[in-house]
Amino acid sequence: MSVSTTKVDAEERRRRGMALYRDIMAVEPTEPATPRAATLIDFVFAEIWSRPGIDLRSRRLIAVSCAAGADAHSTLADHFYAALKTSQFTVDELDEFILHFAVYCGWPKAEVTETILKEQLVRLHAEGVAVVSRRLPQPLSAAPADQELRKLGGEQCFREVNCCDAPPRGVPYYESGILNFVFGELWRRPGLNRRDRRWITLACVGLDDTIIPIQSHVYSAMKSGDITYDEMRELVLQFAAHSGWPKAQFMQQSVDEMYERINGEASIEPWREDGLDGTGPA
Repeated sequence: MSVSTTKVDAEERRRRGMALYRDIMAVEPTEPATPRAATLIDFVFAEIWSRPGIDLRSRRLIAVSCAAGADAHSTLADHFYAALKTSQFTVDELDEFILHFAVYCGWPKAEVTETILKEQLVRLHAEGVAVVSRRLPQPLSAAPADQELRKLGGEQCFREVNCCDAPPRGVPYYESGILNFVFGELWRRPGLNRRDRRWITLACVGLDDTIIPIQSHVYSAMKSGDITYDEMRELVLQFAAHSGWPKAQFMQQSVDEMYERINGEASIEPWREDGLDGTGPA
């Protein structure tokens, strides 16, 4: 339907956006006074967060990843507050998010992110909001302490997650980093499911502007069946709102290219060895 024949009720759009903001951010919104604030309500919340393509939990993971990566501390604090107050996430799950984020955007950014989470826990406690406390400290994962066994498990996990061969050993980045920790421990931890980790990773590699990891993770997310093509397209729109349309343009291009590639591959193979080699994704 063309714009000329579509009647948009601006007041209804504003009401819908304000209601969604109230539900999603768990605070009473103020009437916007600037173009940015108005479009946050009228477009980002009324027309993006309201879309049915992916659920609110997934949209939240994308949003907090983008906010943390952009050092948007106020926005990140607001999302942490809302995620806990609405019981959408537990403290343990947000702790796990921060660890996963640390791998893809760095421990320094993750340290700041963790500080912001702690501040929101203090705020919620002061408001009398009951939040489930952290569980007792536990081992990193069920991964064995023996590094050789951990690397073997990392190679298997790498193949499962990335749908391609594991990278070669003998290079510190691959052997000690990727195989030993990223896939030997991180992706095997129970704190978040694999689909959760996909959303975080896709947002992080997208905001990092890392071409090969973007293509690799877009490919494997769809090839594995963890995320559908339609869900990937929704991710791009959500990502655009929180990290910008220029970054999202390449993400959308990668989604379309990887979808075409997957459709051209033999369906009898879970992944093909002549595809993206194991030195790419992380």
